[in-house]
Amino acid sequence: MKLADLKKPTSKAKPKTEETVTRVRTPRRENNEILATVESLLGANRLRLRCMDGVVRMGRIPGSMKKKTWIREGDVVIIVPWEFQNEKADVIWKYTRPQVDWLERKGYLKG
Repeated sequence: MKLADLKKPTSKAKPKTEETVTRVRTPRRENNEILATVESLLGANRLRLRCMDGVVRMGRIPGSMKKKTWIREGDVVIIVPWEFQNEKADVIWKYTRPQVDWLERKGYLKG
């Protein structure tokens, strides 16, 4: 008997279903939240962010997001600037691609 006969049959890949956006979280001004785009990954859970208010900040991925969410260059995130150092911020939310498309259609993202 051949080894190929003993292997389990492989199943075909399932077709991807389109995601439907049910609710998109928007930045809350009362909590000092700002939209930002990830420019580069700096290492040690740090990011360079281009914020919608025109400031380039260094962002930090908190421990609660570190293992759950993968953040890459070009991703759109919500940040909260630090109260005592405005050039630094914490990342609190990452958008998926359909959510980014919705934000662009509604005018939340410039350009």
